[in-house]
Amino acid sequence: MCKARSVPERPAPSDQGRLTVGFDATPLLGSPTGVGAFCAGALAGLSAVPGLDLSAFAISWRRRRGIASLVPGGVSTRQRAMPARPLHAAWGRMSFPPVEWFIGRHDVVHGSNFVVPPTRSAARVVTVHDLTVVLYPELCDPPTLEFPGMVRRAVAEGAWVHTPSQFVADQVVAELQVDPSRTRAVHHGIPPLPDVGGASSPVRLPDGCDRYVLAVGTIEPRKDYPLLVSAFERVAAGHPDVALVIVGGDGWGSDRFLTSVAASPVRSRIVRSGYLDDRALAATLRDASVLAYPSLYEGFGFPPLQAMAASVPVVATAAGAVPEVVGDGAVLVGPADVDGLAEALSRVLDGGTDVDQLVARGLARSTHFTWDACAAGLASLYREASLDASSSRSGHSPTTGGR
Repeated sequence: MCKARSVPERPAPSDQGRLTVGFDATPLLGSPTGVGAFCAGALAGLSAVPGLDLSAFAISWRRRRGIASLVPGGVSTRQRAMPARPLHAAWGRMSFPPVEWFIGRHDVVHGSNFVVPPTRSAARVVTVHDLTVVLYPELCDPPTLEFPGMVRRAVAEGAWVHTPSQFVADQVVAELQVDPSRTRAVHHGIPPLPDVGGASSPVRLPDGCDRYVLAVGTIEPRKDYPLLVSAFERVAAGHPDVALVIVGGDGWGSDRFLTSVAASPVRSRIVRSGYLDDRALAATLRDASVLAYPSLYEGFGFPPLQAMAASVPVVATAAGAVPEVVGDGAVLVGPADVDGLAEALSRVLDGGTDVDQLVARGLARSTHFTWDACAAGLASLYREASLDASSSRSGHSPTTGGR
């Protein structure tokens, strides 16, 4: 298959004393997502880790060349064309064809988005970002429902699991029956936003409004924006100068949100900006009075950390891994608690010493999440997985460390 365009073999540690890692960078292509932000940040951090030879690949036939401009310098993007649909169909049923056919020899292959291709000899690591698909299948689209089976197959074949939080790691052990000794929680860093100086947000507020509650994220059921719309109706009554600004494009299942906005008595004060590039998002985030994060479930949560790093107060639901991530740097309310969300938003909008202290705690909390720390944790996992695979090939019982 494709023998005329062979992929050069990459050296193993036995050749140069280095670890060769193939990283699935497919999520960098297309519309920006949280998974894409993880890939960009992790690759940036990993590219600076001593002892790693890092390459990135895309499971794509035509768009694969696009990743070359999206990865850090020094990260190889050599590969053969990888037809996504046939490969995913094959990998969903069997451990063939091995990914080495397309990317050459590596010590470790990291599947960055629930799917790690089968390998001939390389150790495998798969990132499980959350377990929405297991716990809330009604919030997922049909293709996503295939993920649990693919993760179980990979784990049964010896793959290690990376999660962005201890909360998700514990759920993976409980719900997917994964050996806890082969599961590692490594926190993400924070997607960087540019310093835009005095640049203004491109979002135009309604007449009479000069402050706004901000929400950032794709419109999908898991984000529970209809709850935020309902809470904002209560907030709006006592704060006539405040608008609600929602940044993010339509995902699947956005009809309920659109219906809630259309039926809202304060719909004239609800602004949808659609997707904003990094500069526009940075300016819009900087000028927000408060960030609202009303999710039903999260495996990590980038927007609260970005807001905290920008000294913007955060009100979030205590959903999934959010408490683990934000610590004492945000006001937390129960998921689906419309009254609690409205009251917390109003309290922050009223300002005062308590809010100033909240902002200070949030800024301090945000400094704990860096891509260098994420890369160090992933590199440690790669070495452990590679050692385990080498031990298995040599016939020795693998030794795994604790968490």
